[in-house]
Amino acid sequence: MLIPIETQTLFSETLERARLADLDRTFGHLVGNFGQKTVSGGVFWYFRTSEGRQGRKEFFVGPDTDAIRTLIAQYQIQKEEGTSTRKQLQRMATMLTHGGCMATDHVSARVVEALATGGIFRMGGVLVGTHAYVALGNLMGVRWKSAIRTQDLDVAAFRTMAVAVPQQETADIGGTLEALNMGFLPTPGLNPRSPHTSYHIRGKELKVDLLTTASRRGPFAPVFIPRFKAAALPMPYMDFLLEDNTEALILAGDAATLVKVPDPARYGLHKLLVASERPIIEQTKVIKDIAQVSEVLGFLLEMRPIDVEIAFARLTEKGLHKRALGSAQRHLPKDSSVLQFLLEQPA
Repeated sequence: MLIPIETQTLFSETLERARLADLDRTFGHLVGNFGQKTVSGGVFWYFRTSEGRQGRKEFFVGPDTDAIRTLIAQYQIQKEEGTSTRKQLQRMATMLTHGGCMATDHVSARVVEALATGGIFRMGGVLVGTHAYVALGNLMGVRWKSAIRTQDLDVAAFRTMAVAVPQQETADIGGTLEALNMGFLPTPGLNPRSPHTSYHIRGKELKVDLLTTASRRGPFAPVFIPRFKAAALPMPYMDFLLEDNTEALILAGDAATLVKVPDPARYGLHKLLVASERPIIEQTKVIKDIAQVSEVLGFLLEMRPIDVEIAFARLTEKGLHKRALGSAQRHLPKDSSVLQFLLEQPA
């Protein structure tokens, strides 16, 4: 079901407001200036603090794009005018949920907001899994039919960032969760000698899993991610999922938190690949995977087919197109638009 066009317009405005709020939350209390730096042939923006007791520091902002330049310019104007972006954002978030956007449960949203404040998404973290699915629906202007209730939070990231980040800048995931005072505990793995890659609250369903890219096919051992001060579990096809991501919002009540989520088309194709890998004991998850594949890719094929074509071309470059087709033939009905699309692609 499509979200009303008025709400979609408000969503776009709220997304822009959330970007400003994120800058204000990150740099608003610091004295300094935005500046550029060339790294490995690319130009990137950093925020450089003024000299103080702890010396001059740098914080990574993002690549030199028109969007980043516009955002920084807007932030400077907002700063000079003393406009409060947070109160405006809260009002807009409330209007979005009343206007038809899908909301996340308050507990999960609280954790996501803490992760965002801790810099996880600015430092390359990407929200994946069902919470990303919900955020993608709002971003695309559609309410999904599938059941979306879950309290599992999956955060994925490449093992290293593609650009240089100041050594002193890290995002402590374990410390961030502990500071919430919600009772998060490390979840022991099958091998007690391996570092934990998951956190849970005793007696609660809420769980946070940290994932990363796999350098080869399993079994996969946890990998320590220095910039997160935590270990993550390598997962197959994760590099394809993370190569292209976008900003989105997690909504709950009067809260709108800026996060990174995968490109929608890549999300759908990745779910198709994952469904073919799950063991029989995870059949329930396979059903959920395929439902999300049908909705995300089905919607894109109807409204933005070029997005699916671009993502599938990259899948083909990686030699994964036949695996995706095989999974579709096993799990999707014969009249599925997704299956028909895959069958029409060059072998």
